[in-house]
Amino acid sequence: MITFLLGIVILILGYIFYSKYVENQFCISAKDTPAVRINDGVDYVPLTENKNILIHLLNIAGLGPLLGAIQGILFGPIAFIIIPLGCVLMGGVHDYFSGMLSVRNDGAQITELIKKYLGKGFYSVFIIIVSILLIILTSVFIYTAGDLIANKFFGQSDFSLSNPIIISIYAVIALYFLSAPLFPIDKVIGKLYPIFGFLLLLGTGLVFIGFITNGLTIQNIDINRLNMHPDRLHILPMFFITVSCGLLSGFHSTQSTIISRTISSEKSGKKIFYGMMCIESLITMIWAAGAMHVYYHNLVPSDLIGTVNVLNIISETFVAPALSFIVTIAIIVLPITSGDTAFRGLRMIVAESLNMDQIKMLNRLKIVIPAFVVILSILIWAKLNSNGFFMIWRYFNFVNQLIAIPTFLYASVYLYKNKKNYLITLLPGLFYIFITTFFILYSEIGLNIDYSISEVLALIVTGISLGVIIKSKNKYK
Repeated sequence: MITFLLGIVILILGYIFYSKYVENQFCISAKDTPAVRINDGVDYVPLTENKNILIHLLNIAGLGPLLGAIQGILFGPIAFIIIPLGCVLMGGVHDYFSGMLSVRNDGAQITELIKKYLGKGFYSVFIIIVSILLIILTSVFIYTAGDLIANKFFGQSDFSLSNPIIISIYAVIALYFLSAPLFPIDKVIGKLYPIFGFLLLLGTGLVFIGFITNGLTIQNIDINRLNMHPDRLHILPMFFITVSCGLLSGFHSTQSTIISRTISSEKSGKKIFYGMMCIESLITMIWAAGAMHVYYHNLVPSDLIGTVNVLNIISETFVAPALSFIVTIAIIVLPITSGDTAFRGLRMIVAESLNMDQIKMLNRLKIVIPAFVVILSILIWAKLNSNGFFMIWRYFNFVNQLIAIPTFLYASVYLYKNKKNYLITLLPGLFYIFITTFFILYSEIGLNIDYSISEVLALIVTGISLGVIIKSKNKYK
C-alpha cells in the first residue's frame, strides 16, 4: 500500500510543481486563441474550461489506460512508481506541448506541426503513420465497445459475426462513429462528453471507495525482485509499450489538437492538457491496484488474466451491485468516446493535408466515407481471425508510442529557438527512440532478435539520433 500511496504523492506533487515549470518554459500569451479568432462553427468553437477538461479527458482516456493497468501491474508494484514518474516527466509534458503548440499555430494538427518544425521528410512519413494509428484505433474501439455491450447488456458469449445480435450492436456503434465526426464539435461532443466524463470519474471513484470499505491487498516494492511478471517479460522495453496511455501516449497529440480549437485562453492549457494526463494516470493506478488485488486473491481465471474481463471482476469485487452499473457504463463509454474523436481527428488531419475546407458537409463526407470503408474492412478481418484483435492491439501500442517521438522533437525545436530548456522534451524523445527501436527489434511482432543484441542496436540508433540532432542545431537558431 505504501508504494501505491507514494505513487499518488508523486503524481500530485508533479502536477503542482513540474507542470508550472513546463508552463513557464512555454510562456503563455494573453492573445486570442484560434477558437475565438477563427470560430467556423464546426471545429473552431469556444467552449468553457470545464467542458474542455471533461471532453479532453474522455478523448484521451479510451480503454488504453484500463487495459494498460491490468496488464502492466503484472510487472509488480514497480508500476506504481514508473507510471506517475513517467506521466509527470514525459506524458504530461508531451500532452501540454502538443496542445499548446497547436494553439500557437491556429489549431494545426500534429502532422502540420511536424512539417513546420521538423520538415517535409518527417511529415511525409508521419502523416501515413498517424493516419494508420487513428484508423486502427477506431476499428479497435468499435470492436471492444461492441463486445462489452453485448456481454454486459445482452448476456452474449458468442462474439462472432454469425451472431445477429453482435452484428446489430456493431452496426449501431459503427453508424454513430460514422456520423459523429460530421457534426460540429459543440453539437454532440460538447453536450454529451461532459456527462460521460463525470460518469468515468464517478465510476473510478466508486472503485476507489471500494478499496477503503472492502479492503485492498496490494504488494510493496521488493528491491530484490523489481520485475514480477509471470511470463518474465522485460521492463525495458515491454512495460513502456504495455502501459502506454497512463504513462505516455502519442495518440493524445491527435486529441490535444482537437481541443486546441475550442479553448478560449492559453491559461487553460495546464489544467486541460497536463492536468488531464495526470488524471488519466491516476485512473490507471487505481485500476492497476484493483487488478493486483484480484490477481493476488486468484479471483481471475488464468485464461482471462490481462483481458478486458478483468475490469468486470474488479467492479464486481469492489462496487456494490446496486452501483456497479455506473462502473459498467463508465467502462463502455471509454472506447466509444475515444473512438469517435479518433475518427474526427483523422478527418481533420486529412482535411488539413489536402487544404480542404470543412465548413461544407460534402467535404467532410469526402474524407469520412472512404476512411470508414477501410475501418470496417479491418474490423471484419479482426472478427474473422481468432488472434486478429490482439495483433491489431499490439501494433497499435507500438505505433502509439512511435508517434510521441516527433511531438517531443518539434517541441524541442520550439524551445531551442526560444532559448528555453529544450532538454525537458528532448530527453523523453530520445528515451522513446530507444524504447520503440528496442521493441520492434526484440518483440515477436517485430524482428524477434535476441534481447541483448536488440538492446545494443537500440542504444546505437539512439546515439546516432542524438548525433543528428546535435549536428542540426544550427539550422534551428
